[in-house]
Amino acid sequence: MENPIWHNIHPQFKLNGTSYHLEDLKEIGYSLVKEGDPFELSLGDFILDWTSEKPTLEVFTSGSTGKPKKIALLKEHMVNSAKATGAYFGLAPNHTALLCLPCSGIAGKMMLVRAMVLGLQLDYVEPSSTPLSTNEKAYDFVAMVPLQVQSSLEHLDRIKIVIIGGAPVDITLRSKLKNLPTQCYETYGMTETITHIAVKRMGDGSIDYFETLPNVTISVDARDCLVINAPKVLNDQIVTNDVVELAGENQFKWLGRYDSIINSGGVKLIPEQIEKKLSSIINSRFFVAGLPDAVLGQQLVLVIEESQVDSEVLLSKIKKVKGLHKYEVPKKVVALKPFIETKTGKIHRKKIMEQIR
Repeated sequence: MENPIWHNIHPQFKLNGTSYHLEDLKEIGYSLVKEGDPFELSLGDFILDWTSEKPTLEVFTSGSTGKPKKIALLKEHMVNSAKATGAYFGLAPNHTALLCLPCSGIAGKMMLVRAMVLGLQLDYVEPSSTPLSTNEKAYDFVAMVPLQVQSSLEHLDRIKIVIIGGAPVDITLRSKLKNLPTQCYETYGMTETITHIAVKRMGDGSIDYFETLPNVTISVDARDCLVINAPKVLNDQIVTNDVVELAGENQFKWLGRYDSIINSGGVKLIPEQIEKKLSSIINSRFFVAGLPDAVLGQQLVLVIEESQVDSEVLLSKIKKVKGLHKYEVPKKVVALKPFIETKTGKIHRKKIMEQIR
């Protein structure tokens, strides 16, 4: 009987400098679960799950737009996703990569899958905000969240390609990445699409469009929300709640979430677009949202992660922000610290707004 496709471990694959075949990996999985450090437990669990005969893998969605839910992904689709990433970025056997994300999430899992499928030499380290401080090695490919990138700026010249996901990349960080030799890409995707299905090269301020990976086609529905067709990684198309602007067959500009649009006095406001403009003057974590209002229906409020703030001074600065329309100026500022977070460390807007109300 022919081995399932996910059992075809590339002969050039290495994990922390050592080559492993399928049976070896099973032993490593058992060892990490029994004797590994706490952060290695999820890595060991995933290896055991991957090397089993079961064709699916159960994972949890991030919970950033609702309650986390358990979904089943086909391992064959995960292999296809890894191949698409390899094709887009030109990853080849013996290229080096670093796993610095938890293997409890899909992003960490897929770094290991890419290495096993493409024949990468993968090192793994304990997830932290400064993953490049543990050694002085150079890597061809690394996946990070924005916080890790921000804390690793002085080391990024050792990385050829870094993909950034898990949270939006703010204007301040974008500007710092402009002059680096590293190829930095912001990613678009979700657990359901097995991480990214599109990426955006950062550094050139004129490029504001995501470009899809191979075998992915896109369209929009009547709400101007993105519809994803990716038969290599999805059984069915996904209709998202992401409002986008199409730019050709394989490019789109992300505008914001349809379910977060604020209708204030008949004017539709997209929070993400407002936040992008405000990030140039606000250093703390923040977001904008709508609160019920008897006259406007909803009033725009700014929620900032501070114990206290001088609202008048801040609003005065906001009114001077270039490109900010008068309707995009918050009517009210709410200071709140600390922010409630999801399990993956993202701002839990829904619960915070419930707390404010």
